[in-house]
Amino acid sequence: MAADTPVWSPEGSHDAWPEPAPGSRTVRRPARGPAARLRRLIGIREEVLERESAERARYTWYGAIVLNTALLGGASMALALSTIREGTPVVVAVVVGMVWAWIVLALDSWLVSSTHGYTGGRAVRLLLPRLLLSVVLGLTIAEPLLFQIFDREIRQEMAVTRERDLADFRGRLTACNPLDGKDTTARPGCVDHQLTVKGAPAAIRSDIDDNTAALARLDRQIRTANNTLDAKNAAERRECGRDRWIWRGNGWDVTETCERARADTSAYRKTSKIAEYEEKRAELVARGNTLSDRLTSTGTAYRVDIKKAIDTKVAQRQREQQHDGLLLRADALSTVAWSDGFALFMMFLLHAVLLLVDAMPVLAKLMSGPSEYDRRLAERREANQRIHLEDQDVLRQCATIEHEVQRYRTELWAEEEKARMGHARFKARAEHARIRREELDARTARLLNDG
Repeated sequence: MAADTPVWSPEGSHDAWPEPAPGSRTVRRPARGPAARLRRLIGIREEVLERESAERARYTWYGAIVLNTALLGGASMALALSTIREGTPVVVAVVVGMVWAWIVLALDSWLVSSTHGYTGGRAVRLLLPRLLLSVVLGLTIAEPLLFQIFDREIRQEMAVTRERDLADFRGRLTACNPLDGKDTTARPGCVDHQLTVKGAPAAIRSDIDDNTAALARLDRQIRTANNTLDAKNAAERRECGRDRWIWRGNGWDVTETCERARADTSAYRKTSKIAEYEEKRAELVARGNTLSDRLTSTGTAYRVDIKKAIDTKVAQRQREQQHDGLLLRADALSTVAWSDGFALFMMFLLHAVLLLVDAMPVLAKLMSGPSEYDRRLAERREANQRIHLEDQDVLRQCATIEHEVQRYRTELWAEEEKARMGHARFKARAEHARIRREELDARTARLLNDG
């Protein structure tokens, strides 16, 4: 910004010191040492602070607050990395913490240095958004520290939660996979907890049910076929009875209706496949007996296998719970806090303290209000603004004068060019007139000589 330009030559650096005026008895030297470096972190201009030396200690501690916040942020990030990724090398955690500390330091330095030189309501309007940003930054720094403060309670709560979860998981597996092998797929909540074990009684029972259903269907077919055959036999006996015989030829014989009934009965006995059905029924009965024996023999083995499968699933879930993620720790911290009034009070109190520490760079500026250094810097900015406006006015006037000179130069050149063009035109016309006169004189002389 133009208001931030120094009052001396713009070619010099902002950290440079102006040359002493001629005849000056004292020469100011730039401040050095740790205190000056702390003030430089928050963008303090030593040449302005020189006139308000009483505030030097105030801004030195102000810089120390910014540095402490950055160090706290770096330590918090290193702890967070160690918490999220177990087994992280110490060197990696330290390097990441240093990088995060530098980021926090740069951000806080900008937050503070950008508020210098503003007074009144304008300073408050500038500080409020920066305070909100510092609170958000403080939340990211405070949470890992709270995890370390409540580490024992968090681990205890996580252990209890894991044991409860494992017990519930084992109970659901046991309920959805009973030792007697009953089918529980239709039971609510058992769809995702079914275990597949080789030789399960449920599968054998399903085979027995299928075999029984097939045997029942076959019995109905056999019964239907036998009923039809019995009806045909009864019709044959009725039509072929001795009371229906007729005298044919040399003796008594059956009628044609009897012969047709006999043929129909014989044909149905061949086409109804009753013998084949009886043979298949015998196979189904034998298979049912085999499955029943198999169900009896596999009951004990299945109970052992299903217990092993449940133990394997529970052990797998226990291995998956060994990693402590950030969300799990946050949930455990919330449970610990809301389970007891004093624990909730302590968590809110520590949150408030850590947020205040993290937001202290902006809070210190907001609570202390504008200082004499801010007023001096504001006056300096106003002076630089006026100088800048005057420089712009001088440049504008110089450009106007240069434009007028250029226009006057152009006008003179145009007048001279017009004169040269007129003179050249006059010479050309005079030369043309001379040539015409010479031609006329030559013609006149030839005419006189010829006459």
